[in-house]
Formats: sequence, C-alpha cells, structure tokens
Amino acid sequence: MSEAFDLSNNNPLLSLYARNASILVFKMFGVAALTGKIRHSKKKFANIEDAKAIKGAQVDTADEDVERVRRAHLNDLENIPPFLCISFLYILTDPEPKLARNLFLGFTAARICHTLVYAVKPVRQPARGLCYGVGLAITCYMATKVIKHFW
Repeated sequence: MSEAFDLSNNNPLLSLYARNASILVFKMFGVAALTGKIRHSKKKFANIEDAKAIKGAQVDTADEDVERVRRAHLNDLENIPPFLCISFLYILTDPEPKLARNLFLGFTAARICHTLVYAVKPVRQPARGLCYGVGLAITCYMATKVIKHFW
C-alpha cells in the first residue's frame, strides 16, 4: 500500500497536514479574537446588544481598524477551507514528500504573513497581494494535480 493511502500516524504527510491544518485553524481563531479585541478597545460594535453591554460603546460597522481585521478574517475564510480540503486530497495522489512538505509549509507561512501585513501591522502593497498570491497558487497547483490524478 502506498504512503498516500496510509491514513495513520505512520504517514509523515498526513502528520504534516494535521499540524498545518491545526495551525491554520488556530490562526483563524486568533484573527477572530483580534477582531473582538479591536471592537472592545475602540468600543465599536456591529450589534446593538453588544454596544449596550459596554458603557460608551456604539454601533459602528464602518470603523477602518475593525473592518481591516474583519476583512483579513473573511479572506482566511475564503482561502483556508479550500486549502484544507484540496491538500487532504492531494495527499491521496501520492505526491513527492518533499514537494508536498514545501507546499503545505508555504501555504501556512503565506497565510500567517498575510495576516501580519494586513491586520496586525499593515504594510503597503504588494506585500499582502504576494502573500495571497502564493497561497492561491499553491492551492491551485494542488487542485490541478488532484484533478489530473483522479480524472
């Protein structure tokens, strides 16, 4: 049986996938928490019941700082779940382990960098676009390999 179909702890690619998937999920949770932190520090909330719970808070869905972090989170939600799905299927194609490792680590690093340059410490373009593009290219590459393998 090939390593690709070994869905146990003995498969180093599956272990790498599991670690990277967990890191990416925690990263998304971190961006969600960062959104809440900024909302609380600026007292700008999207819902009236949240604003009423904090003295001096108001409903404001247009605060630039809150919206920047929220957009980073939305970008994660548009990019990370497809990567998680396609990278798991990519393991089943029995890829070259070193290439798969570089793709998994590259995507994870690109998404972390995307958050840093977009939401944590904004940097002018093309930093954010490059981070996004690297992640997108990796996902598209793996999706193409999956299609070719299973077609």
